[in-house]
Amino acid sequence: MNFADRTTDLLVLRPGDPGYDDELAGFQTGFTHRPSVVFAASSADDVIAAVRYAADHGLSAGVQATGHGLPGACEGGVLVTTKRMDRVAVDPGARTVRLQAGVRWGQVVAAAEPYGLAPLNGSAPSVGAVSYTLGGGLGILAREFGYAADHVRSLDLVTADGRLHQVTRESDPDLHWALLGGGHNFGVVTELEIGLVPVRTLYGGSLAFDGREVDPAAVLRAYEEWTRTVPDGLTSSLAAVPYPDIPALPPHLRGRYVVSVRVAYTGTDGDQLVAPLRESGPVLADSLREMPYAESRTIHSDPDLPHAYYGDSAVLSGLDVEVGGALLAATGPDAGGPMCVLQISHLGGALARPAPNSVPYREGRFLVRLLSVGDRDAARAVLDPAFALLAPVTIGRALNFAFGAGDRTDGLYDTATLKRLAGLKSSYDPANLFRENYNVSA
Repeated sequence: MNFADRTTDLLVLRPGDPGYDDELAGFQTGFTHRPSVVFAASSADDVIAAVRYAADHGLSAGVQATGHGLPGACEGGVLVTTKRMDRVAVDPGARTVRLQAGVRWGQVVAAAEPYGLAPLNGSAPSVGAVSYTLGGGLGILAREFGYAADHVRSLDLVTADGRLHQVTRESDPDLHWALLGGGHNFGVVTELEIGLVPVRTLYGGSLAFDGREVDPAAVLRAYEEWTRTVPDGLTSSLAAVPYPDIPALPPHLRGRYVVSVRVAYTGTDGDQLVAPLRESGPVLADSLREMPYAESRTIHSDPDLPHAYYGDSAVLSGLDVEVGGALLAATGPDAGGPMCVLQISHLGGALARPAPNSVPYREGRFLVRLLSVGDRDAARAVLDPAFALLAPVTIGRALNFAFGAGDRTDGLYDTATLKRLAGLKSSYDPANLFRENYNVSA
């Protein structure tokens, strides 16, 4: 089933037009696109019109849903905004959901919940589901079910020639492979159909420690040892957040350095599995519990207010806890510089299984993400030395967690994957129309 096109007038905006700035506003406030023309799409027909306009006028074509993962500030070109394309339809019998390009994960969770089903969504309900899936999609239950991209059935895609295609593994195996991991390099996805999993409840939440009362490196050491013992179905991460002392924060967080372990698990022995972590030191907060999947957003409690941020990631072959301790020191509250959030995600399990898509580095054991709030140059002054510490065990970077790093595409794919993607790019987009992204140049 495809959604019928809406019969609305296409809204086209240019710099200086009323509504232009509001249309471009997204979650990232540190920078924004400044396109020559904005097509505020409500349907696949609108997207087709935008892509044909870009091609006819020799302009680049980009796409924005929620504005979370912008590569950087882009000047000129055509930008297709898809936030009006927000329809979701669940097929409970087939355990699938069809969603449009502007749909956010929170909408999908809410639509699937009445049927005892869940999507393979990320931690933040406000993130766009399509873009996240095209970048792989590391979900709350990733070690049990794999990447979101592994579960995509079909995609409706407007290619550089302004034509709409329905892409499946059977109809277009090469393009299907490229889209799932290749981001927005091959066109504008207007809809996709993706599998759901039969999950109604889970054991999840976090154990938080005060990083000034408990040695953060000791918590990291305990966490790394613990990950060696857990079943494949348990997904977890460690986060270290030096909260500023500002009135906007709840009193219990102001000025604290919080080190926490987040857990998501559909098994029945969750309390027994996390027991060793509780011995890491005095617990500041413990939210671990059985919960409806609809409350899974509380595991990470990601901020929902737009702000300025920069970040990057490193996929690791292993985690040396001594290096990890140095990483905590380099990004913690005593390091100076802007606030820096560290997250270390445990990979493996279903994430390591081969799949017919271009999501790379499935052999990775951990993913390190660093995100700095505020100015780009100040952020790089913290992020670059921190990632340098990890260089000996870094095998690549993750597309979904490169925030404002559009001038860097190295490491996003392994050599073989990049070569195949570039070859397909030359076939499907020889003029590199879709280049306002982490670009795979032909």
